[in-house]
Amino acid sequence: MQARDDTQWVQALSRPDTPEYTAALNDLRALLVRGLEYALANRSDVRADDLEDFAQDALVKILDGLDSFRGESRFMTWAHKIAVNVAFTELRRRHWQDVSLEDLIGEIEGDFVPQSWADPSVGTEQHTVQQELIGILQRAMQNDLTEKQRLALMSKVRGMPLEEVAIRLETNRNALYKLVHDARQRLKRRLLERGLSAQEILAAFAD
Repeated sequence: MQARDDTQWVQALSRPDTPEYTAALNDLRALLVRGLEYALANRSDVRADDLEDFAQDALVKILDGLDSFRGESRFMTWAHKIAVNVAFTELRRRHWQDVSLEDLIGEIEGDFVPQSWADPSVGTEQHTVQQELIGILQRAMQNDLTEKQRLALMSKVRGMPLEEVAIRLETNRNALYKLVHDARQRLKRRLLERGLSAQEILAAFAD
């Protein structure tokens, strides 16, 4: 494997159909696989052939983004970061692939509020206030939001990657951000209409 500095990497990978390009591509793939093997060593959800697949996908992104490399870090540091991001994005996607958005939010009268918001160990008075606020939020979720707004907001609360949510809703990230923003604004208005301030809500769910 040939040793290269940053300039040599960029120059070689910028010249397709040359022996230098092919050699650099093969060396980069091998280095990415080695780096991914180390970075993902403790992940039980990584299959035997995943490292090669992740490295190949990363190579595409690296070549497409070669013009964006500014030398603020070493080339291989930059390339390894891209490869690790590719790997974790794919692993997150797999985690959610069998979960429907409908399953994710469940019944709106159920447990959509994070468990820590309704901790029964808090004082009786505070717990009562929490439950009242949860009830208001549940009704607002069900009555004041569109189906897409509910799905988008609850997917974010549950932790589904936005890329996956956008695919399920057949939309893009910008439209998804707007759905979440609009849903939050509607819920905020409903709470304000009930005479609740942001400070009161935070106080009710304070640790």
